[in-house]
Parts: sequence; C-alpha cells; structure tokens
Amino acid sequence: MIFCVEDDQAIRSLMVYALEAAGFQAEGFPSGEEFFQALEAGRPDLVLLDVMLPGEDGIAILRRLRSADATAGIPVIMATAKGTEYDKVLGLDSGADDYLAKPFGMLEMVSRVRAVLRRSAPQTGADILRAGRLELNRAEHTVFESGRRLTLTLKEYDLLLLLLESPGRVFTREQLLQSVSLIITDIEMPQMDGHRLTKLVKSDQILKRIPLIIFSSLISEEMRIKGKQLGAEEQLTKPEIGHLVDVMDHLLARQK
Repeated sequence: MIFCVEDDQAIRSLMVYALEAAGFQAEGFPSGEEFFQALEAGRPDLVLLDVMLPGEDGIAILRRLRSADATAGIPVIMATAKGTEYDKVLGLDSGADDYLAKPFGMLEMVSRVRAVLRRSAPQTGADILRAGRLELNRAEHTVFESGRRLTLTLKEYDLLLLLLESPGRVFTREQLLQSVSLIITDIEMPQMDGHRLTKLVKSDQILKRIPLIIFSSLISEEMRIKGKQLGAEEQLTKPEIGHLVDVMDHLLARQK
C-alpha cells in the first residue's frame, strides 16, 4: 500500500491512478490529519509526501514519522514545487529517502517508488541478474555494463528485465509490446513531434491497437483535426488532469 499525502485533488487523483495502473495499491490524503488517522489502521509500504500542506507541513510530518518507533522505517519520498537545493537538502536531512520536484512525470514517480522499495527491501543473490557484460540489480533498479552504470527509461528497464529473467526464450515483437496499454504524447517534443509519433504508431500493425492520447498546451482546432485524421483516440489541453484521468479510465476499460 502506498499513501499519497497531497492537498491538490487533481494531482492526488493522478498519483493514485498511476500507482494503481502500475500494480500498486494506493490511497490519497489531503492533509496530515487524515494521513495520521489512516496510519492508526495500518502501516503503508511507502509514503509520497508533499511539503506544502494545509496545517502541518510535510517536513513536520516526516519528522514525526522518523521520531516514532512504529513508523521510523517507512520509506518516504518528498514531492513538492519547492525544488531548490536547500529544500531538497532539508527534506533529505529530515529523513526522506528520495525527492521529487514538481512538475514531475507519473512514470518518473512510479520508477522512483519502485527504486526506493527495492532499496528498502532485504537483498538476496536472486536480485542480481547477469548476461555477458550486463548486470541488472532488481533491488536497486540499476543496470551496469562492464562496471559502467547505464541510464535506461522505465520501459527499457522492464524489457531488459523480462529478457534476463527468461534466458534462452525467444519473444515475438507483439509479446514484448503486450505490456503497453496506453500512449500519451505531447505535441512539441525534441527530435519527433507528437503528430509524427501518432502517425508512426497508427501505421504499425501491432502498435495501432494501443489507444493514444495527445495531451498538450498547444492544441488548436487545426491540430485537433490533424490528430483525429492520424488516428488519435483523444486530444486534451493541459492542464485538464482530472479529465485526462477519466479518459484514461475509459480507454483502458474498452481494452478489457
């Protein structure tokens, strides 16, 4: 169970949704008061904690957690718009296990949650997978090649983990893509814009089955027409986060 303490309802709902979509159980709370009431009923595996909260702020809540024997060992990731070096140091020095500076992506959040949970879990020899010069540590969510750490996206890591866990097995391209349930793209991106990406996805015989949402602050009527012609299922204007969650639920439900 992951507890999300965030006073902004739209952000809190999206955090909970992203965690549940990644396979976690999650529950959100708008303030420290509701959070501590829930703690009396059960201990979470990890807490995502905003700093700027009504009433008791996140730093004070974190210090309360670390000062009590029953909650001192709960992993905590701070999440806040206060992204200065001082704020990060203050949170980490107060006992946070990691720090997310707003605005952050949901994939990054889920990746950091997994990494902190792995670091806080007891390590065993089974956590290390090797193939040639590659070494993957499932507990730390890290990959090394000949001792040099590699930087991978979440999907690249998941695909490499799948291959290392099944040595000798041959996967088809379709099998490797089965775990992809939804694509969300912006219009303006480096190297390839969202419309070009949409065209490539919808022209691929395997990828075209995956629902695609264009989510951007730059959607004109002309862009909406073009996106629809290319095959995008939905086009939303930022920051319609609540509407985005509803659309994601609808598209994912249609696939079941």
